[in-house]
Amino acid sequence: MPAPDTVVIGAGLGGLAAAIRLAAAGQRVLVLERNAAVGGKMSEVRADGFRFDTGPSVITMRAVLEDLFAAAGQRMQDHLELLPVDPLTRYFFADGSTLDIARSLPDTLAQIARLDERDVAGYQKYLAYAARLYNITAPVFTFGPPPALASLRQVPAADALFAGGQALRSMQAAICAHVQHPHLRQLLGRFATYVGASPYLATALLSVVAHVELNGGVWYPRGGVYAIAAALAGVAQKLGVEIRTGAAVTAIELHAQPKRQRVAGVRLASGELIAARAVIANTDVASVYAQLLPAAFGARAARLARRKVSCSGFIMLLGVAAQHAQLAHHNILFSADYAREFQQLFAQEIPPDDPTVYVAITSKTDAAHAPAGCENWFVLANVPASSAHYNWEEGRARYAELVLARLARLGLDARTLRFSTSFTPPDLERMSGARRGALYGVSFNHRLAPFVRPRNAAPDVGGLYFAGGTTHPGGGVPLVLLSGKLAAELVLQQV
Repeated sequence: MPAPDTVVIGAGLGGLAAAIRLAAAGQRVLVLERNAAVGGKMSEVRADGFRFDTGPSVITMRAVLEDLFAAAGQRMQDHLELLPVDPLTRYFFADGSTLDIARSLPDTLAQIARLDERDVAGYQKYLAYAARLYNITAPVFTFGPPPALASLRQVPAADALFAGGQALRSMQAAICAHVQHPHLRQLLGRFATYVGASPYLATALLSVVAHVELNGGVWYPRGGVYAIAAALAGVAQKLGVEIRTGAAVTAIELHAQPKRQRVAGVRLASGELIAARAVIANTDVASVYAQLLPAAFGARAARLARRKVSCSGFIMLLGVAAQHAQLAHHNILFSADYAREFQQLFAQEIPPDDPTVYVAITSKTDAAHAPAGCENWFVLANVPASSAHYNWEEGRARYAELVLARLARLGLDARTLRFSTSFTPPDLERMSGARRGALYGVSFNHRLAPFVRPRNAAPDVGGLYFAGGTTHPGGGVPLVLLSGKLAAELVLQQV
């Protein structure tokens, strides 16, 4: 391959999305991935006849994926089969009750009516409220370049939205204004965790997360969520993108210029220097400044390192030699005291002693993901990003036992485990490069969160751009894909 126009560091979804769009526009693109496979946090494990997705598991906003394939001149359905998931999620509460959020709104409302008749109307009003928030803010906060506070003046209906604090009150306050039953309040509050935040601290703007799932639906790619990464890598290569795995970048090389420095290329661990006019870093922005740029950028690296981050996760992959008819594809087992759980997560920075536990069982949809009569359980409990407050080397086994004890409430008998492994925040940091193992980058637990995320263009290095969950517009599959689009557009503007 001739010298690339653009080098992309990291073959996660943001990097692959950027590479596809640049190659479709005629650029020569080289993607460098330090791991042995593409996908970043979206990865897979196969062991003892079981197959597990180890990263994202809930796919929403399918139109974002369709748009990316279209940009490459492809049809998504020729590469991926997205299956609707129903129920979207099955919820288990501490008092033993359950509730399904179904694809059919009438079916969901019938279940809500059994909790509290008043909440049938309240739930629908909350969905309408969340949809209105999305329709007003998405052009600015999701699909457009990073917003400035002043830009909200240009958004239709923004004044009415922000008047009286409708959007800047806490997410929990907005939920409580619409629904009464504690179970429904807990259920709706969990959508804050999709960006690693607390519903008690994050603003009501995060209600848009509930909108994209509850109003838009949940999808599952046949074969597993990792099929998305594999399909995007295949499309990129068809467009001429070169993807090199096992290629760790150790430095971004710069040209000295009178006003500000500009990228010259990247250097690999092997010592190889690759020249390029632009570099897109699809990795943690703070890590780029701390590890890949010269020491002269230490002040910005220090500022980024001081920013609070999202929560991390304690992940278990369980090969279960039994089947559980009471469980769905997606399941949530709630804690008894949600407020206390988030207090432990973000104020005390310790793993909750009564965690809410998420269980995804793809073998419910893809039988080949587990041996006959068995199930593959992906288990996630939200825990703080790694810090001095908890020693995971000492605590891993103890916390695994705690989570397994919680799962017994779902019917899991630990004696049926054929395979078991776990990942802690330090593991996730080593695997993905995410600072402190934070799953979603900078924290959303404050009012100005949408305005202070790192932008997609480096302010102090010409030709350096960012994609991925730590930059605008945020974490989660669709937003990371959009970050790649925004970064690619910036590169093309400089040409």
